[in-house]
Amino acid sequence: MKHRWWVLILFGLLFGLFFVFDLGRFFTLEALKDQHEALQQSYRAEPLFVIGMYVAAYIVMAALSLPGATVMTLAGGAIFGLGIGVPVVLVSATIGATLAFWAARYVLRDAVQRRFGDRLETINKGLERDGVFYLFSLRLVPVFPFFLINLLMGLTTLRSTTFFWVSLAGMLAGTTVYVNAGTQLAAITHSSDVMSPGLIISFVVLAFFPWLARWGIERIKIHRLYARWTKPAHFDRNLIVIGAGAAGLVSAYIAAATRANVTLIESHKMGGDCLNYGCVPSKALIRTAAFLQQVKNTQSLGIAQTSVQYDFAAVMDRVRRVVKTVEPHDSVQRYTQLGVEVLQGKATITSPWSVEINGQILTTRAIIIATGARPIVPKIPGLESVRYYTSDTIWSLNERPERLVVLGGGPIGCELAQAFARLGCQVTQVERGDLMMREDADAMELVKTALQADGVKILTQTEALRCETEGDARYLIVRGQDGEETKLPFDALLCAVGRMPRTEGFGLEELGIPVSSQHTIETNAWLQTIYPNIYACGDAAGPYQFTHTAAHQAWYASVNALFGAIKHFKVDYSVIPWATFTDPEVARVGLSEKEAKARKIAFEVTRFNLADLDRAIADEAAHGFVKVLTVPGKDRILGVSIVGAHASDLLAEFVLAMKHGLGLNKILGTIHTYPTWSEANKYAAGEWKRAHAPQLLLKWAGKYHVRRRGKADNQIG
Repeated sequence: MKHRWWVLILFGLLFGLFFVFDLGRFFTLEALKDQHEALQQSYRAEPLFVIGMYVAAYIVMAALSLPGATVMTLAGGAIFGLGIGVPVVLVSATIGATLAFWAARYVLRDAVQRRFGDRLETINKGLERDGVFYLFSLRLVPVFPFFLINLLMGLTTLRSTTFFWVSLAGMLAGTTVYVNAGTQLAAITHSSDVMSPGLIISFVVLAFFPWLARWGIERIKIHRLYARWTKPAHFDRNLIVIGAGAAGLVSAYIAAATRANVTLIESHKMGGDCLNYGCVPSKALIRTAAFLQQVKNTQSLGIAQTSVQYDFAAVMDRVRRVVKTVEPHDSVQRYTQLGVEVLQGKATITSPWSVEINGQILTTRAIIIATGARPIVPKIPGLESVRYYTSDTIWSLNERPERLVVLGGGPIGCELAQAFARLGCQVTQVERGDLMMREDADAMELVKTALQADGVKILTQTEALRCETEGDARYLIVRGQDGEETKLPFDALLCAVGRMPRTEGFGLEELGIPVSSQHTIETNAWLQTIYPNIYACGDAAGPYQFTHTAAHQAWYASVNALFGAIKHFKVDYSVIPWATFTDPEVARVGLSEKEAKARKIAFEVTRFNLADLDRAIADEAAHGFVKVLTVPGKDRILGVSIVGAHASDLLAEFVLAMKHGLGLNKILGTIHTYPTWSEANKYAAGEWKRAHAPQLLLKWAGKYHVRRRGKADNQIG
């Protein structure tokens, strides 16, 4: 950091000396004209020396962003002529610009990234994709201050070599014009004479040429892509949606609501994973488990003695009943009434405009792939020889397993491990890394403590090696950090190590639609595949595996598929919330401390402990915290983590605030009902306000009140 300050001081000193000694007088058009003959004579006498001095002077001026670059460029033509002047000026300007680029990067970029990293992330991603085009276009138009381009590009992640060569190519046209004008120096009375309005317009048009060329190339690629397929003369439908999970249902709903002819195809169950295997059944099970835990803790409520008996099969029946109760919301009947044609069967995309189902070919303007994800079954030797479950099949249990081993320490693994432990199972949880690795250590520690208090035996940094059987006994063999192998007996083994997108068997391979290393369908910012009329959303597209993000993506996919010819929208991932429904719950939106540090984004932490919340104390749930990350010195929210009861509900206020740019001052100024859990958000905002109170103003206020106490008031009332 000290070295950076020295660079900044050196640049500032050189820049200041330029003006203190009025060196700019040597770089005016009048001075150039006065010295024109002398400079030409010097060049004829010692050409290499003059070129070297000129190059050094130009590089220093460009690197320091000193005024006079235009005159120096004219001087290149006036002294060296067009043939030598153009390469000399072009190389000098590019080297100087690159030095300025490096200086901005070395001195300022880390500080800017720390302070504005979340906002710059989108810009950096755009530059990775289109940086060459942006820079080339800016270099082509001389009206853009080149020193500003150097500075701004230095603050991004653009590679130095890319900056150099693109700048060299982009400045060629403008440099040639100015150097050529310099050869006719006598005819120039002002530097603005070089650039007529017509010439500037020509450069602007030229600047758009790379983008037009790129658009043309993309059109050609798309034309070739579609060329091998026969396009129908007319279409039976506006949209076909494959998959009736959260993403598919929302896509079909929006299409029907906008009076489009839409067909929804599902090969298994309406409602997808969330309704049938994920969110709904797991929360139903967690509710029963939470009640049993509350009964165990009734003494804290002043109840001396309670007892409860439960039937595990009845609990699982209730879970299935809850699913059945919710089913009509996602049923064939409901969506048919909404105007959606619902077909049951296996869908195969046979061309960009056709889908085969049950031997019938359906034609459509657009296709949305929303095929969801399935549980990952780890490749563990011997696994197939034992009784194992996934998050899809665990709901078939009717008899409580006395000993349950849970593989996986993510949200699904933690939620189900705690729930089954509260139902009386002896639960051992095995995780290769740490629990809930996406969360901060303080959140993870609270969840870990809660799981252990409920009787879960947690083995982190532990690898599952193989499964073995001895008669009727079944074992999972694991290896811990110490290298020792341990046999874990189990009656049931739950594999909860993650979910993999369903992307095979739908015809993507035949169409050549790329799939990433994470098995997600590759899409652009509009959720289009390589075929612009085929879209993907939800778990099949990534990058998130949440029901609410699937629905969020579905809006963009369906609107773009139906109305993209008029206007299309980039999907917005700026504010994505999620929650893990353990007890305590863990809910988060935006940056965590871990992520902010990894991305070198500057932040402040404000923390309010739920132990101080009146409602939490009354509910005997006074543990956990609200943690808010803000921009240093400002109330703008970068991220929020909440751990505690009702954390998932408390998070909504912060999601709204971040989405609409509201800071902590707005939350503090909002009336929250007393006594409620939502007051925790206001108190967190109050903690931030207290830490940023205007101390000088408060000091003056204190003095004012002292004076008021010592001053008699002659007025009554």
